Parts: sequence; structure tokens; C-alpha cells
Amino acid sequence: MNNLSSKEDLSILANKIKEWSLELGFSYVGITDVDVSSDKRHLDEWLKKGFHGEMSYMERHEAMRGSPDKLVEGTKRVISLSMNYLTENYNGLELLDDDKKAFISGYARGRDYHKLLRSRLKKLASKIKEHSSHENRVFVDSAPVLEKAIAQKAGLGWIGKNTLLLSKDSGSYFFLGEIYTDLELPLDKPKDTNHCGSCTSCMDVCPTKAFAGPHQLDARKCISYLTIEYKGSIDLELRPLMGNRIFGCDDCQIFCPWNKFTRHTEEADFKPRNNLDDVDLCELFLWSKEEFITKTEGSPIRRAGYESWLRNIAVALGNAASSGEVIKALNSRRDHPSEIVKEHVNWALEQHNN
Repeated sequence: MNNLSSKEDLSILANKIKEWSLELGFSYVGITDVDVSSDKRHLDEWLKKGFHGEMSYMERHEAMRGSPDKLVEGTKRVISLSMNYLTENYNGLELLDDDKKAFISGYARGRDYHKLLRSRLKKLASKIKEHSSHENRVFVDSAPVLEKAIAQKAGLGWIGKNTLLLSKDSGSYFFLGEIYTDLELPLDKPKDTNHCGSCTSCMDVCPTKAFAGPHQLDARKCISYLTIEYKGSIDLELRPLMGNRIFGCDDCQIFCPWNKFTRHTEEADFKPRNNLDDVDLCELFLWSKEEFITKTEGSPIRRAGYESWLRNIAVALGNAASSGEVIKALNSRRDHPSEIVKEHVNWALEQHNN
């Protein structure tokens, strides 16, 4: 099959790719072309409004986001793959109701998905090359790729009002990865164009009202952005709305009706580590920098960094019910060398003095 001299050969290979994908633990796979121009226009408008906040990387290599063949010359097709990550005993709603506990987004409680997906994608890419001798390249949040737009075109779902990819079969709790190839594989058609209908649950429950409208997320108000990407002083108006969310926010997924159909993962690496699905805020706040580095090894939480980690927990402790334990924990960081941490600790203590 190395010569791939006919459409039949390419069709056979496409079917094999889908078989190999499932064997490697991927949930769904689809193949699309490189035209994502309509979604690129949506991105341009989003950037013009400044909704990306301080995520300046969204502006870099902008042309490549809308043209996969500019990112990797010669690309003819993109193979889009998803992998479910939600564990069976996910307790997001329960944690949100307990202000003593830390809420950490479901995707971040286990191993960093980038490493796992990249490893599986490379295995799949190697198999493809063995059977075709053609070039390919893998991506997992590692380059200017419009992954949700690509996945939608490849038939993996539709982009919901919360800007996440949704699937009738598995909701939205899944990761995406791509393989760019110069093989002219047969295309898959989009299956689920839009099944949000009149539902606005995701927008209505957003704690900080970060949605300017359907498909319009103002990252500057989004708790995921604030707790992970943003490194500065969090707006005073937003702090009380963050509750106990210290890394990410799942509200727009928890309340999405389509997530009734979530398929739980069997990947051991996605299971929570260090009890991050059931841990007190005070305990996490007392982690030293060394403990943070050790206990977040191989975790997405490393992206926030220790300073933001303490800042986020300080806000959550400010939102918690007053207790001797909470006050003691906050006082232990009152003279922290970081001005950012100190500011948020002082704010938190003020909440308990009122």
C-alpha cells in the first residue's frame, strides 16, 4: 500500500487509521481538509474585541491558524482525534457546594494530557508512515491550530454556545489532537452541525458572566483564564464570584444537558493524583514551593505556577466561611515575598473581618 496509487488504497488506509486510533485509546476520529476560513474570521473578530486578554500567543502566527497548509507546507488533510478524560466518580457539583474544599477542573486532576496524547498520536503517525511513506506531523495545543473548528469539520461534533466542542455521544469532556498529513485521504462529513437549540444553560450559570453572547467568551472574565493564564491582580469585582475554584472552571460543562451522555475514561493517567478531587483549601495553601513542584510533577497545574496557585487559593479562602483554621492559614502567608500573593491574602482577611 506504500504507493497508494488509487482512491481505493487511500480509503482502505483511512479505515485502518480509524481502527488504529481506537486501539490506541482515542474515542473518535475524523478526517477533514484544510479550509477553516469561516472560523478564522470568527477568531479575528474575537481578537479585535480584546476578548483574549493577555494571551498574546493567540495573535502570533494568526495566518497559520486559518491555513493548516501554511503551518505545515504541503498539508492536504487533518486527522482530528478526541479522547475522553472524565473519571467515573467526578464530583464537580459536590465540590462547588463545599467552600472548605478546593475545586480543580476535571481535566487537571491527573496527568498532563499533552504528554499522553502526544505519545499516542506519534504512535499513530508512525503506523501511518509505515503504510504510506508520506509525511505527517502531530499537534496537541502545541501550535497555532484551530482544533475545534477542525474537529467540527471532521465530524467529531459542533461548537456549542460555550465555545467548547460538543458531541451527542460524549458531551464535551474530551481532549483534542491532530495529525497534519499530505495524504489525500477521503473526507468525513460534519455530522452534528448544531444541537444547542434555544438552550442557554452554559451562559446562564457562568459565575462571572463571561459570555458576551453565544459563542462569544470574554476570557478576561473567565475563571479558567483568571486562575491559569492570568498572572496579575484579579479584579475586586470578580473575586467573590470565583468561589472555591482555584484551577479552572467546569460550570458551563457541568450544567450542559449534553454532558448527560459523557463517556467516562478508562485511562489510568487521568485519575486524580494527590487527592486533588477531595482536598481542603487550607491544606493546599500550606504547600511549600518545593511541595508544589513535587506534587504537580507531570500535571497541567504547573502551568499556573506557585505564585498564582497561592493567589487563587487566597481568593477561595476569602470566599470560604470564617473559621480559626482559615484565618490561621491566611495569616501564615501575610508576609509572603510576592506582592500579588500578599495583596490577595490581605483581601481575603478583610472578607473575614467584615
